[in-house]
Amino acid sequence: MHPTWQLALADARDLLLLLEMKLISGQEYAPIAQRVMRAFQNSMDDVKVLIVGQDPYPTRGHAVGLAFAVEAGTGPLPPSLQNILTELKDDLGKTVSASGDLTRWLPEGVMLMNRHLTVPVGNAGGHMDLGWDAITDKAVAALAERLGEKLVVILWGKEAQSLESLLGSAQIIKSAHPSPLSARRGFFGSKPFSKANDALRKVGRLPIDWSC
Repeated sequence: MHPTWQLALADARDLLLLLEMKLISGQEYAPIAQRVMRAFQNSMDDVKVLIVGQDPYPTRGHAVGLAFAVEAGTGPLPPSLQNILTELKDDLGKTVSASGDLTRWLPEGVMLMNRHLTVPVGNAGGHMDLGWDAITDKAVAALAERLGEKLVVILWGKEAQSLESLLGSAQIIKSAHPSPLSARRGFFGSKPFSKANDALRKVGRLPIDWSC
């Protein structure tokens, strides 16, 4: 974790240690241990847009510690990511690469954080009761307090939207989750990328280059 996050989550160290022990003693999980906290690698002050997902992809080799992202070269892309890229193209008219490499967004100031940071391989949602929400609650509340209205938060799905009460004066964009089960119930056509850039401009921050 970046030092700003280490300080913000200092009082959660015991809980993180407990979660680590649970993971060690349990079944195989994703992402690999070295990437579990990857979303927290950049300074809090560099974050412009926080995108919150539910939990990592349960397919072995797909989860990389960043919500909705996969390694370049992964194929076929997970359906949720395919739907995100479709909406990106429709929203901004951008040509998206076949790799769907969302890591290009990180230097732009985008933070990709799942509500729950691990998942048992092959068991979607299997760690939703493990205790990660206590960590991500603290993280989101700390980020919102630090950045205020300069932070834009994109909440996809009910699990992410459960964080809304912690967001203070942050600017919120929310819709259905991009999964195949809900994408046509409000995700497609929601224009989250152009809305996020409009919100950033409103508070004097540079927009995101959403190329990927």
